[in-house]
Amino acid sequence: MKVLILLLLTALLLVGCAKNTMSVMEQQEVQRPPADAAQVTFLRLSRSGGTTEASLFEVSGGDIKFIGIIVPGVRVPYQTKPGKHVFMVVSDTADFMEANLAGGKNYYSVVAPQEGFWKVRFSLLPYKNDPSANYDTAMPSFEINSKSGELVKTSPTALAWYQEHKTDIEAKYRKYWPAWEEKTPEAINKRSLEPEDGM
Repeated sequence: MKVLILLLLTALLLVGCAKNTMSVMEQQEVQRPPADAAQVTFLRLSRSGGTTEASLFEVSGGDIKFIGIIVPGVRVPYQTKPGKHVFMVVSDTADFMEANLAGGKNYYSVVAPQEGFWKVRFSLLPYKNDPSANYDTAMPSFEINSKSGELVKTSPTALAWYQEHKTDIEAKYRKYWPAWEEKTPEAINKRSLEPEDGM
C-alpha cells in the first residue's frame, strides 16, 4: 500500500513539474492575430503518453526556432508571419507538419501521442476545414477542444531546457526530416494546414 501511495505521489509531482515548465498566460482566450500575422495553437487532447513532454519548433531553411513545451492540459499559441511554414514536434523522435497560413487567422493543431513498444512519439495533426479529415473544425468536439487547457507561453525554465537539449534536437531534425521529404504529396497534404483551415 505504501508503494502504491508513493507511486501516485510521484506521478502527481511529475505532472506538476511538467506544467510548471511553461508560464501560464494572463489572457486565457485565444485572441485573433493582426492582419499581418497568423497564429497556430497547439493542443494536447489526450492523456495518452502520460506526462511525457513534447517540444515544439518552427523550422526554416534548417534553422530551428523554439516554440515551447506541451503536456496534457495546456495549449500553446504561436504567432508568426503569414505564408508557408514547417513545424516540428520532438520527443523520442521528431515529426513534422507543413502550413500555409493566411494573415489575421487562427489555426489549430493536435499534438497526438503515437505510442510504440519502447518509445512515445508525437505527431502534429492539423484541424482542417474538411469533413474527411481526422480533425475537422466543423466537429462538435472542436469547440470544446480548442478551449480546453491553460494557455501557456515560454518561460526562462523552458528556454534553459531548450539550450540544454539544443544539440539533440538538431540531431533529431537531421535524422527524421529526410523521411518527411519522401512522403507523397497526398500524405503531406493530410498533415498540412491550408489558408482555408483558419478562422
